[in-house]
Amino acid sequence: MSRYRGPKLRITRRLGNLPGLTQKQSKKTNRPGRPGQRDKNNDDGNKKTTEYGLRLEEKQKLKFNYGITESQLYRYIKEARRRKGVTGLILLQLLEMRLDTICFSLGFASTIAGARQLVNHGHITVNGEVLDIPSFQCRLSDTIGVKPKQSSINLVQKNLESSKFTDLPTHLNFDKSKLEGKLMNYADRSDVLLDLDELLVIEYYSRR
Repeated sequence: MSRYRGPKLRITRRLGNLPGLTQKQSKKTNRPGRPGQRDKNNDDGNKKTTEYGLRLEEKQKLKFNYGITESQLYRYIKEARRRKGVTGLILLQLLEMRLDTICFSLGFASTIAGARQLVNHGHITVNGEVLDIPSFQCRLSDTIGVKPKQSSINLVQKNLESSKFTDLPTHLNFDKSKLEGKLMNYADRSDVLLDLDELLVIEYYSRR
């Protein structure tokens, strides 16, 4: 399945705030229920969600926020299970180690989709080398910078000036004068902006 390219506010109305998907806020509406709920017999729009439905929603949050496909998420789940430690936390750490996610966390782009585009277009370097693979798994001590080209520098500086996030995650170090970030550690759970119960995502895939 390809990545979602439809209306983003429709998704945030249904799943809640997804900082990696969009920074825009949907307008308040008097329409009962959430997008996709058009049951006229359900006047209050508060039909109870099943346990499976809850797990599905948490999985959807992860997919839409990080802009990954179903097959990509399943591969991350398998890798998280393979490693020693808390599977849910390891899953989030793997996603936070993606190059496009790190560029977003550094403020190089306002969304993860925007960061992915920066990487795809060759504006980003890793340890001094241009890398155009958004899913690249960065390692500790890697340096993520901007291609030494004026158009790339101007684009990133413009995004940094309009960034809504002022607090840098504790696992990253950023030198604004050089436009370089360094991966100092694995992401802490408190640094993940997404409001998510990752255990429900693990449970969703537990029977696969």
